[in-house]
Amino acid sequence: MIYLQPLKPTDNSYFINWINDPEVIKYSLSSFQKLNTTKQINQWFTNVLNDTKNVNLGIYLTLNSQCIGYAGLTNLSITNQSAEYFIFIGDKTTWGKGYGTEVTKQVLNYGFTKLNLNRIMLTVSKPNIGGVKAYLKAGFKQEGVFRQACFRDGKFHDKIIMSVLKSEYIQ
Repeated sequence: MIYLQPLKPTDNSYFINWINDPEVIKYSLSSFQKLNTTKQINQWFTNVLNDTKNVNLGIYLTLNSQCIGYAGLTNLSITNQSAEYFIFIGDKTTWGKGYGTEVTKQVLNYGFTKLNLNRIMLTVSKPNIGGVKAYLKAGFKQEGVFRQACFRDGKFHDKIIMSVLKSEYIQ
């Protein structure tokens, strides 16, 4: 189905196309909303490739090794044994096929077994119904809501706070 590995410099062209598509970045990082030129996207991508503080993994189709997005863990805290999960699937032809759930499970497993994390959290825009379903399927539980925390399409909407604990995930 999919596999995760470090992003390659040649994957940059995918991100240029995806970040320039308003539908793809609608519920993604707010920083994507500010990347308006190829030069800005190239700089962002170079920063991701060189980032040693976070876990950034490319999402690749097993069938043809095509990059369809990236996912990982950020805000890693060794003291608190916690991190924040993120995922970005840019290839719209792969949406709704279960890849988001599979990627989420693989990153959770990595976080809990390899990084010895106790808690992994995320925030998701409430209108992102597909994302919410994938996170619930992967084991996340809703903790709360950041009210009107995101501005898209000319209006504010809520962000849902979710987390999963190691004790709930690994038996």
